[in-house]
Amino acid sequence: MTIPSMEDLKIFAEELAQLRDEVKVKLHLGSKDAQDEFHAVEEKWEKFSRDAELAKSSEEVKAAFQILGGELKAAYQRLIKTLS
Repeated sequence: MTIPSMEDLKIFAEELAQLRDEVKVKLHLGSKDAQDEFHAVEEKWEKFSRDAELAKSSEEVKAAFQILGGELKAAYQRLIKTLS
């Protein structure tokens, strides 16, 4: 199983949001059972949405650490050269 890319996750989240919006519109015309099920699914949506944001944030943090790590490595190499 491959890990989805951030773009895949974004597209999937957009598709889910569209489906969610469609359900919300139809829900007003639906039964009480459908409304209850929607509320249960909403809890899962909230978790998915939060997790997607965390994944996005972690990618940004990872990229920032890579940049910072590269800058630190270059700085240490300059210091070693200067001190040699």
